[in-house]
Amino acid sequence: MFKYELDALGVDMLDFVLVTGDAYIDHPSFGAAIIGRTLEAHGYTVGIIAQPSWQNTDDFTRLGRPRLGFLVTAGNIDSLVNHYTSAKKRRSEDLYSPGAKSGLRPDRASIVYCNRIREAYKRVPIIIGGIEASLRRFAHYDYWDNAVRHSILADSGADILVYGMGERAIVEIADALAAGMSVDEITYVAGTCYMASTLERVYDYKLIGSYNDVKSDKKEYAQTFNTIYREQDAIRGRRLVQPHEKGFLVANPPSMPLSQSELDNVYELPYTRKPHPSYKEHIPALDEVEFSLTSCRGCFGACSFCALTMHQGRTIQSRSHASLIREAQLLTHMHTFKGYIHDVGGPSANFRQPSCKKQLKSGVCADRQCLSPSPCPNLEVSHSDYVALLKELRGIEGVKKVFVRSGIRYDYVMYDKSDAFMRELIAYHISGQLKVAPEHIDDRTLDLMGKPHAELFNAFCEKYKRMNAQMNKEQYIVPYFMSSHPGSDLNSAIALAQYLKKTGLRPEQVQDFYPTPCTLSTAMYYTGLDPRTMKPVYVPRSPDEKAMQRALMQFFMPQYRSLARKALKKACRDDLIGFGKDALVPPENADKRGGSHRAQTARSAKSDKGGRARQGLAGSRKNAKSSAHAPNRSRHGK
Repeated sequence: MFKYELDALGVDMLDFVLVTGDAYIDHPSFGAAIIGRTLEAHGYTVGIIAQPSWQNTDDFTRLGRPRLGFLVTAGNIDSLVNHYTSAKKRRSEDLYSPGAKSGLRPDRASIVYCNRIREAYKRVPIIIGGIEASLRRFAHYDYWDNAVRHSILADSGADILVYGMGERAIVEIADALAAGMSVDEITYVAGTCYMASTLERVYDYKLIGSYNDVKSDKKEYAQTFNTIYREQDAIRGRRLVQPHEKGFLVANPPSMPLSQSELDNVYELPYTRKPHPSYKEHIPALDEVEFSLTSCRGCFGACSFCALTMHQGRTIQSRSHASLIREAQLLTHMHTFKGYIHDVGGPSANFRQPSCKKQLKSGVCADRQCLSPSPCPNLEVSHSDYVALLKELRGIEGVKKVFVRSGIRYDYVMYDKSDAFMRELIAYHISGQLKVAPEHIDDRTLDLMGKPHAELFNAFCEKYKRMNAQMNKEQYIVPYFMSSHPGSDLNSAIALAQYLKKTGLRPEQVQDFYPTPCTLSTAMYYTGLDPRTMKPVYVPRSPDEKAMQRALMQFFMPQYRSLARKALKKACRDDLIGFGKDALVPPENADKRGGSHRAQTARSAKSDKGGRARQGLAGSRKNAKSSAHAPNRSRHGK
């Protein structure tokens, strides 16, 4: 990271300099570490410039001009998602910075960093990647500008954009540059995009809506997004070309998923698993992953609001048991390891195999999801490999407990004819609370989310409660719900609030829908259309309605009663205001009178206790609060 380190190694000129918006942590949960270590394993030297000052070029020149090029990433999270809440309020902390200090990276970091590099070195090759670049590779709706922006490749002036998980692509690019090829000639690498002035040398492509077309016509935007979404597959996906004002964006098909041995190799590179020693303050982002194991990549769950479909893809890649055991054994020799492996998982912990054998030959289906709205007839459900892996890991000397905390797909669990995984999970791998994500309870909204209907979640909860009782365990479900997703109107939000009332669930963390780049839900939000069907979709846009939907999810909190009453009145549901057993909130005047309010509180508390006992879903307030220490769940990146 510093010149004195190069001098100590006897390195005069680095092959690559990687600029990142995160503090540098040499751990395989961080993209900069994976890319740097992958290049190092192929014989290239890599320097890291982490969170440079962007007001001038000084920090960008501290390691000198690289021999082959600069690599640029905004970090593990899109810089605007990192900086702003879904209400566009500035966050006070940045968990990827020393001491959680905010302000150490710019908005639109990839663009800003590229501009500074060009200022310092006019003709050096620049390759951008990471989640910010990956999800902004096409013309896209930007929530913060409330406008359609160009491809980030056009705005940044970079030469190549690597999208998805870029290990294979970056090595291919490095080898080409090292062989003397001009960066302008590297147009053939899968999983990359480039800008072309003409289409004379571009073959076998599909033309999609231009930047000007998708900017001016929401219907064209929806149709174009659907084409992009359908072609997101390494086997059957086509090369896409999108005209821009100054040339053509050419997006090559996605890179092929890594084989098991390749994935093993990536995660067994010689990471120190620590921040660079120059940091004097703790970097909070390390806490949840320091003693966790990544067992898989990809997710065929394909939730509409999730970025993973367009980034990691829907094809599951899994590591071998032997590789994961070696990594777990490595953890036991770290002096800070206390015997607890915090997680063994990935985007969905219990996915360890492709959803069907057809995917490996023909790719994922363009017009059919694996799990929603109902499971595909070809879906192959088995947890046997995951169960065997967890048994092996918890048998390692020095390991006291192995947790599964990255979240499981409860619908996939319910489709399994065997209860072996659920028994193992309940018996050995839950720390008192199991995180699952039903997201909503209104079936119309769930269809747009790409989630199973509410009856399946209810069946899962009953089964979970029953099996815990059989094992004499008192463990709870922590469900995640989302407000203001496209399709959710006030009546949908009220139905969810009634469900929470009935079951005794009291979510202390609520996620408002966040329109992040390049997701199906964001396309719905911007266009008011479902790109798959082109049918109109109701979209809650106003801050007032979004606040009311959120308040209904936390109607039991005094600070949200006023907004909840406002929502109920607007929906003509005054019947849910009062002191009856079905009421969500007391009348306004009751909040001003102590006695009636206290009586109602006592009645509500008694009802809530009964609900929790009946459902076995939510724990005590103390237990519920403990879940608040987990990082705020973001489907933007993993």
